Amino acid sequence: MAAEMYSIKDLENLSGIKAHTIRIWEKRYGIVQPGRTDTNIRFYTNEDLRRLLNISMLTQYGYKISVISQMQDDEIAEKIAGLSIGTSINIYEERLLLSLINLDEELFNKTFMDIMMAEGFEQTIIRHIFPFFHRIGIMWQIGTINPAQEHFISHLIRNKIIVATERISRQADPSLGTALLFLPENELHEIGLLFYNYVLRARGFKTIYLGQSVPYDSLDRIISACDFAFVVTNLTNPLPAEDFVHFSRLLCHAVPGVNVYFTGPIPENIDEKLPGNALFKKDLLLLLGLKEG
Repeated sequence: MAAEMYSIKDLENLSGIKAHTIRIWEKRYGIVQPGRTDTNIRFYTNEDLRRLLNISMLTQYGYKISVISQMQDDEIAEKIAGLSIGTSINIYEERLLLSLINLDEELFNKTFMDIMMAEGFEQTIIRHIFPFFHRIGIMWQIGTINPAQEHFISHLIRNKIIVATERISRQADPSLGTALLFLPENELHEIGLLFYNYVLRARGFKTIYLGQSVPYDSLDRIISACDFAFVVTNLTNPLPAEDFVHFSRLLCHAVPGVNVYFTGPIPENIDEKLPGNALFKKDLLLLLGLKEG
């Protein structure tokens, strides 16, 4: 992977260590060694970031920075491998972040399994993976990670949810009805929708999952041909209020009397403009007996 160049503010955002602390550690202990651009601007590399993330883990487990600074990288890695991770959310987040930065599938799989063994699959996604995605979304927007890294981690998580869904042995309960799940046209981020599909099937609902970027014309034909108990969709790209109201009315009027759950960002002050069968994420979580992380 090509070397990335980070500012000290980037390191602060990614590692959670204050820039002031990084500077002290740099001067006093030589923890990181910044380079200089042709215009004499300081920058840090992937190696610097990885080292800071590892050091942050050890400090959370009581290791003193003066002791860590004397360790070689392989000794630091050995100490981390031997940690009893327990249930520290910060430790989990840093391991997930390290797997993202290093494109380390093995570390991701081990971290995911550690969380799942401690908290179960659903809470792993709700309390750890969803907040992690929110964090890397912000980092992607400000340019501290690149799209390839985001795609890498998204692919791994997507596969985890699909495999978990395929392993559900519970048979669908006809009395619960059928749920339709889809992303509207030009919507491609389906991890949230895949998770709802998993949760619904785990609770005995039959689901029809259409996936990404479904043109409304083809959706209309499916709606007219099938009888659905409710519909779940997600708009990850925020829409102007007028466009959201138009889409919600179009969809809700196509399924009169059927609840439609919109699980993405919702514009403010539009409740009075929406159809009565338009519901939101909190309503779906209530239906499924879930709590937000």
